[in-house]
Amino acid sequence: MEADVLPERVRTVQTVTGATGNLSIDLGAIRRNYAKLRKLAAPARTAAVVKADAYGLGDRAVSAALYDEGCRHFFVAQFVEAQRLRPHLGRDAQVFVLNGLQPGNERACAAAGIIPVANSIEQLAAWNETGETLDRVLPVVLQFDTGMSRLGIAPQDRADVLELIRQRGHVEVLFIMSHLASADDPDSEQNEDQLDEMRAIAGEFTGFDICFANSGGIFLGEDFHGVLARPGIALYGGAPNSDRPNPMDPVVSLDVAVVQTRTVSAGAKVGYSGAHVTSAPRRLATIAAGYADGLPRSLSDRGAVYYGATRLPIVGRVSMDSITVDITALPEGTLQLGSLVEILGPHQTLEDIARDAGTIAYEILTSLGSRYHRQYL
Repeated sequence: MEADVLPERVRTVQTVTGATGNLSIDLGAIRRNYAKLRKLAAPARTAAVVKADAYGLGDRAVSAALYDEGCRHFFVAQFVEAQRLRPHLGRDAQVFVLNGLQPGNERACAAAGIIPVANSIEQLAAWNETGETLDRVLPVVLQFDTGMSRLGIAPQDRADVLELIRQRGHVEVLFIMSHLASADDPDSEQNEDQLDEMRAIAGEFTGFDICFANSGGIFLGEDFHGVLARPGIALYGGAPNSDRPNPMDPVVSLDVAVVQTRTVSAGAKVGYSGAHVTSAPRRLATIAAGYADGLPRSLSDRGAVYYGATRLPIVGRVSMDSITVDITALPEGTLQLGSLVEILGPHQTLEDIARDAGTIAYEILTSLGSRYHRQYL
C-alpha cells in the first residue's frame, strides 16, 4: 500500500487497539518461503525451526500455516516451548527440543509425545532410564558437536554413546544431527570441515539418517542436506547468505506513528545527554517506539526510518519508548500526529536495520516488542 494512504488505514487500528505501531506478518510469504526451501532441499524433507515464538512472530499462527503447507517436523529450543506448541499441531506432526531436557522434565516430555535432542551422554542416559521406568521405547535425536563447541555430544563421548544405544533398549534414535556454524558464509572453510566431521560420525553411527542443513546449509548443496533440513531465519524472510542477494520473500512490515513534530534552530540539542546537536535549523519528528520495542539503542545517530522512498535519519539517542528523526527532507506538513513511518518494509529490510545497529537480523526479528498491533496476512 502506498505511503500516502497507509496512515489512515492504520490510524483506525490504533484507535481501536491503543497501539502506536502496526506489525504485519505475512503468513502467505512464510508458506512460499517454506515451499521454496523444500524444493531446494528435495529429496530431503524440510522441517521448520519455530523456536523463540517462531522468531518472535507467533509460533501457533506460523506453525499452523506451515502445517497447512505440508510441514510435519518442528524444532524449538526449550521444552517449555514444545509444551505450549504440541497441543496445537496435528497428531502426525513431530516436535523436537533442540536443547534437550533439564533433569526432571523427562516424564512430562514422554507423556506429551515430544522428542528431545540429546546433546550429552547425561541427557541420553536420563531419557533411557525414563523409558525403562515407563517400560517404553522412547524416540530421541542425537546431536553431535562437529566443530562449533556449543551444543552436541563431544568427540570423546561418542564411543560411550554408541555403547549405551547398543546395550540399552529403551531409546529409538530417529536420526543424528549437528549444527553448521558458518553456513551463512558459503566460502567459509568451516563448512567443509564440519561436513567431514559429520561424515566421520555417520561412519561410526551406521544406519542412522542425518539432519544437518540449516537455512544457509540448504544453499550449500546436496552434500549438506541429509534426509531432513531444518531452516529457521529464511522462513521468516531473513537472508540465508550474508553476501548474496536474498532469495526469500519478505515476511514482516512495521510502521510506527508520529507522536510530535517540531522545528528547531541551529545548535539545538536532541535527545538524552544532548548527544546530537543540529548544525542548521531542522524539522524533527518523534515516533512512538524505542529500544523497549526492539529498535536497538545502537541505531542512535546511525539508523533511519522511511516515509515513502524518503530516508529520515535518526538523530540523537534511541530512547526506551521513542526515537527522534530528521524530517527536513519532506515538504512541511507532510507528517503530523498519527502519521506512520516505515521501520520495516519495501524500503528497509531486516538486514538494513541489523547492519545499521551493528547486529544480525535474528536479533532484530526476535526483539520486536508486544506493544505493536499485530496482524496476520
